[in-house]
Amino acid sequence: MFCYQCEQTLRTPTGVGCNSLGICGKDNTTANLQDLLIHALSGLSIYAQSARTIGVIDPKIDAFVAEALFSTLTNVNFDPQRMQNYIHQAVAMREELSARYIAACEAQGIVPKQPNLTAANYQAATGLDGLLEQADSIGFDMRSLNLNEDLTGLYGLVLFGLKGLAAYTDHAKMLGHTNPQIYAAIHDCLAFLASESDDANAYLEWALKVGATNYQTMELLDKAHTETYGHPEPTQVRITPLKGKCILVSGHALNDLEDILKQTTGKGINVYTHGELLPALAYPKFKQYPHLVGNYGGAWQDQQTEFAAFPGSIVMTTNCLIQPQNSYNQRLFTTHAVGWAGIPHIENHDYSPVISAALAAPGFSSDANEAKFITTGFARKTVLNAAPQVIELVKNGSIKHFFLIGGCDGAKSGRNYYTEFAHQVPKDSIILTLGCGKYRFNKDDFGDIGGIPRLLDMGQCNDAYSAIQVAVALAEAFNCSVNQLPLSLIISWFEQKAAAVLLTLLYLGIENIYLGPTLPAFLTPNVVNILVEKFKLHPTGVASKDLAQTYNA
Repeated sequence: MFCYQCEQTLRTPTGVGCNSLGICGKDNTTANLQDLLIHALSGLSIYAQSARTIGVIDPKIDAFVAEALFSTLTNVNFDPQRMQNYIHQAVAMREELSARYIAACEAQGIVPKQPNLTAANYQAATGLDGLLEQADSIGFDMRSLNLNEDLTGLYGLVLFGLKGLAAYTDHAKMLGHTNPQIYAAIHDCLAFLASESDDANAYLEWALKVGATNYQTMELLDKAHTETYGHPEPTQVRITPLKGKCILVSGHALNDLEDILKQTTGKGINVYTHGELLPALAYPKFKQYPHLVGNYGGAWQDQQTEFAAFPGSIVMTTNCLIQPQNSYNQRLFTTHAVGWAGIPHIENHDYSPVISAALAAPGFSSDANEAKFITTGFARKTVLNAAPQVIELVKNGSIKHFFLIGGCDGAKSGRNYYTEFAHQVPKDSIILTLGCGKYRFNKDDFGDIGGIPRLLDMGQCNDAYSAIQVAVALAEAFNCSVNQLPLSLIISWFEQKAAAVLLTLLYLGIENIYLGPTLPAFLTPNVVNILVEKFKLHPTGVASKDLAQTYNA
């Protein structure tokens, strides 16, 4: 095992990466199977790439590759049996697609390509021991022997960004929104990675291609959300519980939240969001459900305490799962790509087991002593509707700067930087938030400027598209580039979705991004130097010093 795809990765004197047990809870078996799954998916994508050139396209294969890639993200699927199933399914699909491709070539009088890459001809061992033996030859530690450290780091930059892209693609597909071009790009990228190129520039080009495709994907997901649920609007969300039976829904999947709300209507069960689902309460369609009563808890890393204290059933819809505890593992359910051995998995959107568990649990015995609220829902439509007022406040000097303090939260030390930064932001500046990093300070009162709240929560991490559109609109209004705006991006990364968003920002040419709290371990010093020189990327340092550099820039 060697894994360094997330921010919490173990940093030891002998290397940088988890090599026996992941800090996330992923064991050696699951980690190695996930590496092997990437290998199998690359082989499938090689054939999907060739087949697409002669018109053979299979949406089921496209969707499978995105979901299986998503399952390898940090804190998604820890179930080794599910990983084995994905591997065997990938190989079976490749064999079937290969036959269809050859038949189509013969029908069109075309000589079929015979790929000689290892991944294209991989045959999965039948048993777990055999699979693990195969995994030993294709993991990151072996890759480091075949390529140098910098090339391996660049490979990781592309792969981990691609994983984040796949996650957003899977989110959009859940709502019935797909784009063949996005799937084609995923296949092309996996096929490139399978080639184990030794061309550093090629990896950098692919990193920006991933960023470009992720931009398309976030736009698609934004369309999926807003066409299905309406545009978010500023909404006060209750963060203290109400008396009654209850279900907690965590993750990112709005469609799962809607399914649960539909299936619990009239059953006397209150539904709460958790983590990245907080912004769901700002969508107009969800306001049709009076039993969606608020948000419970904060960011993902506190779930073991918060889930233990929650007196109902819990559903994990996407990533952010950490090792379930005995105090709640019988009330916890997973769905889609998420999994943990022994935890019940929901299939076909049938949440009756979740409802039964909620009715069997005690629920909250009384209302909280004091009702407390926070505000979310400042997505692009709301902000752009207020653009004339915002522009006037900028022109008259009332607003001097905008700070996007966005990204993932995490358990490691150093993340107090973002709280310190937010509280030190001058009172003539606006703070925009995205992702679960906001939970460190979103309950604090930052006041307003001319009636515009100083803290504007723009939503989930995937709502970065919304923030980008606001920046583009402001740049047009002031007849300047985004880089010339009084706007600073202070980004906290944790896992692969954040890597995808970073690559999108780099693709768009956005400079002077502050990234922390620690730089990704897969970015070697030489790779960091490339990003610093090419994109003016800044590792975060001391909050007060970084603030002075950005505010006075």
